[in-house]
Amino acid sequence: RGETFDYLLSERTIPSASEAERTAAAALLLAKGPVISVNGNTAALVPEELVRLSIMLGAPLEVNLFYRTQERVQKIIEYLVSYGAQDVLGARPDCNIAGLSSERRHVCKQGIFLADVVFVPLEDGDRCEALGRMGKTVIVVDLNPLSRTAQSASVCIVDNIIRAMPNIIELVDWMKGMSTGYLQEIVDGFDNRQNIDDALGSIYKNLKMKHHQLPNILKKEK
Repeated sequence: RGETFDYLLSERTIPSASEAERTAAAALLLAKGPVISVNGNTAALVPEELVRLSIMLGAPLEVNLFYRTQERVQKIIEYLVSYGAQDVLGARPDCNIAGLSSERRHVCKQGIFLADVVFVPLEDGDRCEALGRMGKTVIVVDLNPLSRTAQSASVCIVDNIIRAMPNIIELVDWMKGMSTGYLQEIVDGFDNRQNIDDALGSIYKNLKMKHHQLPNILKKEK
């Protein structure tokens, strides 16, 4: 499913995603207590980038799984540590997120529960909405701009995680010396609804272009 949407984006970072990534970097730098939530997919796809961003921000990683077993959590923690992770939470959750019935409700108080900004790549809609109700800034990466996650996030990056993570790392490194006021202007000027509309516009434009190219492609195949 994700590959389909990436194809509709022409497998590139579209302008609205670049703006969302810049906003995400600013929000993470402004955060008093940022946390990076990790599931199995993100750990498998971008472990090195997760660890690097965690160290750059001084933000803990917290393993949070929909299909949670202690063995799975421990394996992911060990995997992240093998990439140099210094602060990984999730083995002993001591709080619950209100309104969730899945295993993802179990979180650590010193991690996701008290965080002001939560970066949750490849998130599910239920938890994104629940974190928003707790007053948190929720940053997600989702290739589907029509998903509940994309619609309910504070900042949705409509991009492939393997492109988004290096982009965010580069932006954090570049923006870390900027003033708080300037970073706040970036965050305040971002409108996720407009961001989603712009992403849909890019998809529509790419579909039209591919439609016009189809006759030539079919001729070549003959």
